[in-house]
Amino acid sequence: MNTRSSLRFVYALLIAVFAFGAFAAPAAFAAPKGPTIVDVAIAANEDTGNFDILIEAVLAADPIVFNTLSGNGQFTVFAPTDDAFEALLDDLDLTKDQLFAKKSLLTQVLLYHVARGNRDSAEVLASSRIRTLEGGFLSQSGGVLTDANGRTANIVLPDVKASNGVIHVIDRVVLP
Repeated sequence: MNTRSSLRFVYALLIAVFAFGAFAAPAAFAAPKGPTIVDVAIAANEDTGNFDILIEAVLAADPIVFNTLSGNGQFTVFAPTDDAFEALLDDLDLTKDQLFAKKSLLTQVLLYHVARGNRDSAEVLASSRIRTLEGGFLSQSGGVLTDANGRTANIVLPDVKASNGVIHVIDRVVLP
C-alpha cells in the first residue's frame, strides 16, 4: 500500500509539472516587452530617413534575420546607414535590386552585423574581437570595426536601446 501511495504521489507531481509547463511555455515565447530592434530601426528611419535600405534588406533577406531582430533574444546590431549601403553598392558595382536578389549573400551580410548579447558601447569598446551571428569576427579598436576583408566602419551613434538589445549605427557596411 505504501508503494502504491508513493507512485500516485509521483504521478500527481509529474502531471502538475507538465500542466504548469504547458501554461508557462507560451509566456516564455511571448513577444518582448517594448520596442524591438526592428521597431526602433523603423522609428529611427521615420525620424531621420537614414535606414530605408537596411529595413528593406532585412525584409528581403531570409526571414531568420527579421525573426531574430524582432524576437526574444538579446542582440547587438551594427546598423549601416543608407549612405553606407549606397557606398557598398558603388564599390560592388551593383544595384540594390541585384544585391537583394542574392538572398543568401544578403542574409550573410546582415547577420555579420549582429552579435549575441546586449553589448553597450563600453562593452564593445572593451572588446578587440566580436563574434557575429554569421559566424565570423569583427575586430574593434577605438570604436572602429574592421571586417575580414580589412574594410573599416566607424560607430557614429552608439547605444540606441531596444527591448531585445542595442543598436550602434555605423558609417560603412562590413563584409564577411
